[in-house]
Amino acid sequence: MKKLVILTGAGMSAESGIKTFRDSGGLWEQHKVEDVASIEGWYRNPDLVQKFYNERRRQLEKAVPNAGHTGLVELEKQFDVYIITQNVDDLHEKAGSTRVLHLHGLLTQARSSKNSNEIIEIGCRDILPGEKAHDGSPLRPNIVWFGEAVPAMERAADIASQADIFAVIGTSLNVYPAAGLIHYVNVKTRVFLIDPKPVTVYTNHKVDYIAEGAGKGVAILAEKLKTLIS
Repeated sequence: MKKLVILTGAGMSAESGIKTFRDSGGLWEQHKVEDVASIEGWYRNPDLVQKFYNERRRQLEKAVPNAGHTGLVELEKQFDVYIITQNVDDLHEKAGSTRVLHLHGLLTQARSSKNSNEIIEIGCRDILPGEKAHDGSPLRPNIVWFGEAVPAMERAADIASQADIFAVIGTSLNVYPAAGLIHYVNVKTRVFLIDPKPVTVYTNHKVDYIAEGAGKGVAILAEKLKTLIS
């Protein structure tokens, strides 16, 4: 089976009611991104950050995978599918995808403020005021914020380098380091990009653009991929 590597971003979950990470006003759920998604924001106002992510978990608990998510699961019947996602929701897993690498962490997990390897599963519950990790440090969301290293990048780059087919869904490829993953993909590898908005990709790859949202876009992608295995 050919190895199909898929990089997904906020547009992947938009049809499930999950607000995109950053809208045209530079806000995330009416908050400045630097206030709720940076390590400086955490040090400045941890109560605000905890409240923000508690609200995101409540939102996630009600969300269901959309046709884009389920369409990617169907592709596992014909391809060796690896999903690398910038999203912190678990909708790929809820849909049934079996190989998902989260670059920016996961809402349903919390971790020690001191030790990034001390992770606990919390589902969609709140992190309580004053709640501590086992090492006594404040429990924080297991989210990779601006200003922090992305521990999964090395693994993601390795997966991207092995792709026979590479698809990008719902991300503008403007947020680094994730945007740089395409440069690890062999220049001869077929690349598809699904996004309803115009996206400019600076690469030597031949890119097949599909100007649709995730649901319809994945269905079109599936049809195009049939020609590669027939």
